[in-house]
Amino acid sequence: MTNPPDHVTSTAPRPDARRPAVVRHWAAWAAIAATALIAFDMSEGVDVAPALAASALVYFGAAVLGRPSTAWTLFFGSVVVIFAAELLGGGDIDPTWVVLALALPLLVYGLRPAALRERGGPAPLQVAGLLAFGGAAALALGAGDDAGAYLVAAGLFGHALWDAHHYRSGRVVVRPFAEFCLVLDAILAATIVAVTVTG
Repeated sequence: MTNPPDHVTSTAPRPDARRPAVVRHWAAWAAIAATALIAFDMSEGVDVAPALAASALVYFGAAVLGRPSTAWTLFFGSVVVIFAAELLGGGDIDPTWVVLALALPLLVYGLRPAALRERGGPAPLQVAGLLAFGGAAALALGAGDDAGAYLVAAGLFGHALWDAHHYRSGRVVVRPFAEFCLVLDAILAATIVAVTVTG
């Protein structure tokens, strides 16, 4: 039995393509459910600033650690930190600052001499993402209610484009997480704008 020539392309569908769309895009459905939970607890748009900060932290952390699958661990860890800060802080400390503070040890880890020798440290693009999205979340806290809400929404829309780029490239974070974050960011941003305009 002879093998087909090298130039012949197989027409067999990929295993992933045979699964129903609902199953293939479970991350998007999970994001819709998560958005509903966040929106239910949201009184104003700036309340979502910790989520924007967490998005920045997760991508940066996954890049520093060099393991795309750690995005899920960092995400769920951020969720725990946000809830703990809200419960234990008594409203004195915004969870956004706590999440952003967690980026500092990751930055130190990524800039340690051994990491710089091995991989050159965190990619400049990921550092820029952390500063841009984390900075938008921090600035939103000091802005007025509507201005802060629109700043968070703009940050989330921008991060949705960031997610789309990483989904296509398949780098930094695993694709299901990029899909999850894309849907979450886009719907949350639209929700914030709708609530702020009608409020």
